[in-house]
Amino acid sequence: MGNTDRSRRWLVDGMNVIGSRPDKWWNDIDRAVHRMVDSLRAFAERSGDDVTVVFDRKPPDLEPGRYGDLDVAFAKRHGRNAADDEIVRMVAEDPDPSGITVVTSDDLLAERVGELGAQVAPAGGFRRRLDDAST
Repeated sequence: MGNTDRSRRWLVDGMNVIGSRPDKWWNDIDRAVHRMVDSLRAFAERSGDDVTVVFDRKPPDLEPGRYGDLDVAFAKRHGRNAADDEIVRMVAEDPDPSGITVVTSDDLLAERVGELGAQVAPAGGFRRRLDDAST
């Protein structure tokens, strides 16, 4: 994950947060990913928190890397639970997994990262936090 000198560390299951609101995001998944990146980048800049988002699939015009105060990552493989496995790997490799809050409403992912010592926050509540921060 990114900087450890920021106040709080979030590891976001990107598609899970996008899917927490049925705003017809499925009609243009790439656009939904871009909107989520923009929203998370603004949140990271305002909050001073360390935010990393992981997506299952990469839009053709979005590369992994740093976008302002946001780290954007994509699953290294394709298929079911690809981003979940990437998130678990990131938590497992972190020297302080207890300092990470994974944002997901996926029960199995929550269980997996919880066993590694990470905290978990539900996607819907985090999405409301993003919305509140943008107003």
